[in-house]
Amino acid sequence: MNTRRHFMTGLAAVSTIHARTALGSQANSRVKVGLIGCGQRGQLIANLFRQNGYCEVAAAADYFPDRAEAIAKEHQFGSEHTHSGLKCAEELVAKGGVDAVAIISPPWFHPEQAKAAVEAGLHVYLAKPMAVDVPGCQSVEASAAKAKEKGLTFLIDFQTRTDPHYIECMKRVHSGVMGRLGHGEALYHAGRLGVKGDDKTAEGRLLNWVFHKNLSGDIIVEQNIHTLDVMNWAMNNAEPVRVSGTAARLIRTDVGDNSDTYSLVYEYPGGIGITFSSRQFDSRSGAPGGITNRMHYENGALLTEYGGLTMIRGPKEVYYAGGKSPGIYKDGIIANIGAFQKAIAARDTTNSTIAPSLRSNLIAIMGRLAAERKAPVTWDELMASPAMPAPDLNGLQA
Repeated sequence: MNTRRHFMTGLAAVSTIHARTALGSQANSRVKVGLIGCGQRGQLIANLFRQNGYCEVAAAADYFPDRAEAIAKEHQFGSEHTHSGLKCAEELVAKGGVDAVAIISPPWFHPEQAKAAVEAGLHVYLAKPMAVDVPGCQSVEASAAKAKEKGLTFLIDFQTRTDPHYIECMKRVHSGVMGRLGHGEALYHAGRLGVKGDDKTAEGRLLNWVFHKNLSGDIIVEQNIHTLDVMNWAMNNAEPVRVSGTAARLIRTDVGDNSDTYSLVYEYPGGIGITFSSRQFDSRSGAPGGITNRMHYENGALLTEYGGLTMIRGPKEVYYAGGKSPGIYKDGIIANIGAFQKAIAARDTTNSTIAPSLRSNLIAIMGRLAAERKAPVTWDELMASPAMPAPDLNGLQA
């Protein structure tokens, strides 16, 4: 069963009925948001939409009814606006009463949910990654283009691109003052994530979606994309020529089928090589981890750390002391929610997060394909790659 399409079956029939009032809203109108995906991150984002002051959460959808009901209780709306089961997103869109959706569901479902929302006239706030495969990315790209045509705001939530230290560093890098790039390193080293429920059941696998490749895209697409996005940003959205390397599943083997390490080399035009590595298991080594990038130029080095110090080292004309951003995860979400609300109020459909988010997503998928194939993958080969097989969610309630 193709659960991604089953999850959203029938949305086309209702999509043209519910043109939203947000398209004609005034600057001080409250944006009514439907939350799709009510897990831990969804709960945080719902609260931050409320704290924005110009938004309110007015509907919730999650496969698990208790999660949607908890959002309804916290945000004080009726049970008629809570939806559960595999068709929960379909029901939320069909019900109406919202101006926008925040899609915080497992990435496998993102393309169909984003498409349905745009067809229904809703603004879209979408968690990264866009999708788990190239066809999914292309679907989201098409939905974003349709959103622009319809006067809708569409935003992808990457926190680092809102941080002032990252922004200033990249401004200097792109100015050319750093000179030629020699090579770079992108790392994402972290402990393991917590297991939720019994992975032997269909519902347990859905709860543990971050450990399942077809639901999450593997660790390189779902989590490591943060450091690859910074690499992509520093490379000014360039296409890698090819990528090669390996992935393994050696230490964290108790749940799902995701890899627990990646070791890759991305080759860019001009023979520039950027190494990438990640781990997602508890090491006990005491060695430092983190989400870091080191880009070495002829006149200095760009050094970034998600939540830590971001700066440029080099002579006086290049040096930038930068600073630390320990609250980048939450602060970045707050900034993106603010930008989303302001764009809706201003009827701004620039939707500038789409192009770089798409490129970073594709770069992550490219790395996964190279590791799976155990052979170099070029950009053209990436773009011709097929969709991932549908996840096994048989046994879940429609």
